[in-house]
Amino acid sequence: MTDTRPSSPLPGALRVFARPLAAGYSRIIGSRNAAFDAGRGVVEIDRPVISVGNLSVGGTGKTPMVAWVVRTLVEAGHHPAIAMRGYASGAGESDEALEYRESFDGVPVVAQPDRLAGLLALFATEQGEKCDCVVLDDGFQHRRISRQLDIVLVDATCNPFSDRLLPSGWLREPVASLARAGVVVLTHSESAPASELAGIKREIARIKTALKIAVSRHVWKSLTVVVADGQRSEPVAWLRGKRVVAACGIGNPGPFVKSVNEAAGNPAIEFVRPDHDPFVPRTLQQLVDLAKARAVDAIVVTGKDWAKLKRVRREAWPCPVVRAHLEIAFDEGAEALKRAVLDTADAALPAREQ
Repeated sequence: MTDTRPSSPLPGALRVFARPLAAGYSRIIGSRNAAFDAGRGVVEIDRPVISVGNLSVGGTGKTPMVAWVVRTLVEAGHHPAIAMRGYASGAGESDEALEYRESFDGVPVVAQPDRLAGLLALFATEQGEKCDCVVLDDGFQHRRISRQLDIVLVDATCNPFSDRLLPSGWLREPVASLARAGVVVLTHSESAPASELAGIKREIARIKTALKIAVSRHVWKSLTVVVADGQRSEPVAWLRGKRVVAACGIGNPGPFVKSVNEAAGNPAIEFVRPDHDPFVPRTLQQLVDLAKARAVDAIVVTGKDWAKLKRVRREAWPCPVVRAHLEIAFDEGAEALKRAVLDTADAALPAREQ
């Protein structure tokens, strides 16, 4: 699968301004990174920090990767906190924050623009005192908080080495910034040809020879099927042969739609909204009307969008609503990534040493 995004986030009529705007943006990013590289404005907290981020706008699979890191830490006996900026979902909390709270009972989630202030407030509580490490969601550009490990995700279906800086392209900062990473994880490998993966790895190695590289894919492990009188768990095979709507509001919908098509065994009807779309009542009604008009057997949604669709009364849906539970699986580099995560969390910082 190739990159299905438009060449620029700007509307077609405004793309004539993209290059000069990107040049200005490049100067701002360069100045900002130079200041952080020199340590100006960087605050070190008294717990190890692991950042999960990316180079581009949306769609690389940060949420399942953060979940993998948190699960790895918890299984090893650590007590992580998750810190994130948070994007309003219309229900008072971000999509990802709601998903993390549902997935990790007892793991505190700080979701606010000032992540540092949120973490310091958490650490002043009884729950926060028990936290021994922090996982930053979307933290690669959030350089105010010092970190001991940067995990940077690269979507294998959206080659950053063929992309340009915002707003001419989708890159938040130049690919040379990968030199700051401790580990690069190629995501969505299931949707990229082997030649593309090999080419991206070669380009990454030119930036930093010793950089660890892992290759991952998204795997559906189960389904939650919601009907008027409740919900139940089903295997992925439950979708086989059904006529479905694939509904999502994520940065790169291509891999999700592809997974829906493969699970159902036929092309899904696509209901695609912009990344972090709040699914306001009008949008939800459009989805209900579409499902009725096309007489589908199910509406399949991402974990991020599940919390927003729950606002609709179950009996109002004309068919089952299905949440796909996915997890990260690795084709290579899993042990090196796990070791990097645990070594970082195990290394007590001076302020926390007993």
